[in-house]
Amino acid sequence: ALGTGLFKGNLQVMVGNLYDDPKYSDKRDTAFSLFYMAINIGALFAPTAASKITENFMAKAGLKYQGDIPALCHEYLEKGQQMAANSLDTLTHFAQSQASAFNGDLATFAHKYIDELSLSYHYGFAVACISLIVSMLIYQVFKSTFKHADINTKQAAASGKQENIVELTPEQTRSRITALVLVFAVVIFFWMAFHQNGLTLTYFANEFNEKSSEGFQSMFFSVWNLVLIIIGVYALFSLFQSETTRGRVVAGSIVAGVVAVLYYKYLNLNGPVAVSAPIFQQFNPFYVVALTPVSIAIFSALARRGKEPSAPRKIAYGMLVASAGFAIMAVGSLGLLTPDAQEAAVEAGEQVPLVSSNWLISTYLVLTFAELLLSPMGISFVSKVAPPQYKGMMMGGWFGATAIGNLLVAVGGFLWGGIPLWVVWTVFIVLCLLSAVFMFSMMKKLESVTTDA
Repeated sequence: ALGTGLFKGNLQVMVGNLYDDPKYSDKRDTAFSLFYMAINIGALFAPTAASKITENFMAKAGLKYQGDIPALCHEYLEKGQQMAANSLDTLTHFAQSQASAFNGDLATFAHKYIDELSLSYHYGFAVACISLIVSMLIYQVFKSTFKHADINTKQAAASGKQENIVELTPEQTRSRITALVLVFAVVIFFWMAFHQNGLTLTYFANEFNEKSSEGFQSMFFSVWNLVLIIIGVYALFSLFQSETTRGRVVAGSIVAGVVAVLYYKYLNLNGPVAVSAPIFQQFNPFYVVALTPVSIAIFSALARRGKEPSAPRKIAYGMLVASAGFAIMAVGSLGLLTPDAQEAAVEAGEQVPLVSSNWLISTYLVLTFAELLLSPMGISFVSKVAPPQYKGMMMGGWFGATAIGNLLVAVGGFLWGGIPLWVVWTVFIVLCLLSAVFMFSMMKKLESVTTDA
């Protein structure tokens, strides 16, 4: 938390400082969209990197990673042969399938499985360490290219570079801070809903989603297929935007190549692929990276016509779109058991209803649209509106609101149990709609502050 607090808030202030010059100020929203996209390129590979490292080191110990086995191992060590018969059978059959690591003693196997899995997690965290070191090297090597943005108001005053620093009256300062606090209040409820991807949406993926995927749908569970799609999207934009014949030919060739490779891979699909809950975490960053140029193109076109929505209005639209994302989940959950009833049915060995992965994939698509409307636009709004002497503090306020929203994510966990799933999702639909109504009700005040900035 200390590292993230020092890193993210200050880095985003620096990105905003790059666009303080009036001749670049109209590119601020686009800049933060690109900045946000870059963050998600790393996030796109994170689930696959973690899963592959886990699987690799488990395999060296003669074991296979399977999402439900760690919990069964803990249960066996706690209850022994008294655990639920269906769960005991599942663990026994799995242990027997790991012939090189099973000597016939389930307790020994359970200990070994948990120990080896814990060790593999250590190697997974090493990926984060290496990534941070590479990040730090990039920052240091290229520091000279953005040194003019690495400056606070006191340093600017001392160097005489104050031409872009706006002097605000106490009333203007108070008005801007008030507007930012109002946005922070809305942001709390957005992150409370959006970050259900780390809680109830993952619970849903683990308990109610089909455990395998086949055909065309199965291709979305390979990160390399997603990378190909991203390359195709960017090449397609280049095809239409290129001003030279050579550029269009190159872009068209890349698009054709991507389509050909994906079609070849589709024709050579080899049966169903296993679907585990963690893999769904790759869809949000995939959509962010793939859709950022779409978002930029739409708003650039609107800007040319003088119809681009203000940052506060984009945030309000984002809340409306987020409510639509949870509406998809509400529809997809109709007819399903409650989580408690589902757990009881599984323990009793009964057949339980499971739904297609398309519900979650579609939900992540819509929620990502909402995120692109709210998060980079919100950061851009803070960077633009914050009084110069309080930029760091106000960016800290943004992350403080994000932190409170993340804390309130636990509400989803409290709801998860004895009530119907559609009711759980409806709670977040209502929160998003109320937040949108609040934003629209304050729109004149928020847009007037934006105009003054």
